[in-house]
Order: sequence, then structure tokens, then C-alpha cells
Amino acid sequence: MKFVRYNHGAGPAWGIKTDTAIHALADLPGGEPSYQDLTNRRYLDWLQDAVRNDTLSQVDADEVSLLAPVPRPPKIVCAGLNYHDHAEEQDEEVPDVPLLFAKAPTTVTNPNSPIVHPRDEQVDYEVELAVVIGRTATDLNEAEVSDYVAGYTILNDVSGRSAQFSDGQFFRGKSYDTFSPMGPTLVTGMNFDPNAVDVSLRVDGKTKQSSNTEEFIFDVPELVSYISANMTLQPGDVVSTGTPGGVGIFRDPVDLLEPGQICEAEIEGIGTLTNPVVAE
Repeated sequence: MKFVRYNHGAGPAWGIKTDTAIHALADLPGGEPSYQDLTNRRYLDWLQDAVRNDTLSQVDADEVSLLAPVPRPPKIVCAGLNYHDHAEEQDEEVPDVPLLFAKAPTTVTNPNSPIVHPRDEQVDYEVELAVVIGRTATDLNEAEVSDYVAGYTILNDVSGRSAQFSDGQFFRGKSYDTFSPMGPTLVTGMNFDPNAVDVSLRVDGKTKQSSNTEEFIFDVPELVSYISANMTLQPGDVVSTGTPGGVGIFRDPVDLLEPGQICEAEIEGIGTLTNPVVAE
């Protein structure tokens, strides 16, 4: 199922998006779901029946503004160098263990909202599959990971390369406001295989990144298990799984984002996350 956060004029709400409409979850007797609810297979089956039987009110998808599925994550944990093709374009050795860094939670912005380009900064794009944690998790083994996942979405790991390279580490360059566009949907269910979906990114309609998560160096169970062995994961935490080859800074010539451009990050089964780039 594809869950969405949206605004239809009365504040943020949750719904389930189908081909024709958004089914409003505010109608549920127990209210809208939590991230933990989305890890419960029986609950998901019950929601699927409610959608199938048209027991929920519906909203026209064209009449709402979509919002990020996780507006303020407790933390955003990112994997660097997690695609074989991205390692190759940098002529880097494949890491033996995941390379982790963090982004500030205040970087999150909505689908169709602007990416603000700071003055004198080299701004780059990175399409990434993001894992949203649904239950408190510590020291998971790989077989347990799927039971702790609320769903999957897209995160565009926008990066300020000037700050990143001058600092010699990632946090500041990754943490400008608006540098984590997220959405447009949160996908749950056993029919979505996070380790075998196409990922791509376009700038002004031109494809810059195109790959498949089969290129992962560390797949989702390996990555989440490793992170949970080093820190407790909480409901709403976001694990961003790395980007494939084709980022702007490693192109010849370098090809970075500029104000006035449109960035489209797409992942099979989730949708397309679109954001304009605007000057600061």
C-alpha cells in the first residue's frame, strides 16, 4: 500500500493512495496510524479491506498538497558509498562495513517544495531509497529487520559539496535547510522488495542517475542490522541507504544543481519526488 501525508486545507492528514483517490485515514475508529501500526501485518490487512470495500471517505489526489511522510525524524542515518557503481565512479575500494553519517532532522522538506540553493555553495543531488523505522530496535539480526520497518520512501540527499570538502566530513554540507526532500509516498507490504527496485534522478528532464538497488553493497537488512548494533533506532527514524553513480560532482565536466532547475527523484513502486531549485 502507498500511504501519504497530505494537506487538504484542514492541516496534515494521513491517507492511502490508490490509482483514483486518497482514502482518508482520519475516518478510522482509532484515528490515524502510528509508524508502529504500519509494522503490524494484521492492521495493514484490515486497512486493505477498508480500502477495497470503500468504507473510508475519499479525497481527489489532484486537490491536495503532499507532505513528507516523516516531517521531523528523531534522526536521519545515512549510508555513504553503498552502491557498487557509485564506488566505481569515485575509484574507491568497496567498504568492509557500512560508512555512516547523519543529516539534521530540520533538512526535511515536502514534495514540490523548493530546494534552497545557498550562496557560494556547490549543490548536488543524490536519489536514495529511505527506510522508515516503525518500532524501537536495538541489535537486530538481519532476519528481524523487516518486522521493524514501517515503510519505504524516497529521500533526495541534497549535498553542499563546498562545505563537505572544506570540512573534511559530511554533517554541515548535508544539513542545510531543505536538503532532504522526502516522499511522495510511504510504501508498505510484502510486495515491495527494497533490494530490487529501479532508482533514477532527472534534472530538467535529463537523466543523471539510473541504477537498481541490486547494486547495493549492503542491502537493507544488512544495513539496518548494522546500525541497530551501534545505536537504538526509534519509530520515525529514517535510514537513507546511499546513492548510485551519476552524482554531479563526479561528472566530467562537473554538473551541479542551479537555481531554476527541476529535480525529479524516482524509485520504482514509490513514485516520483519533484522539487524545484531556488536561489537563497
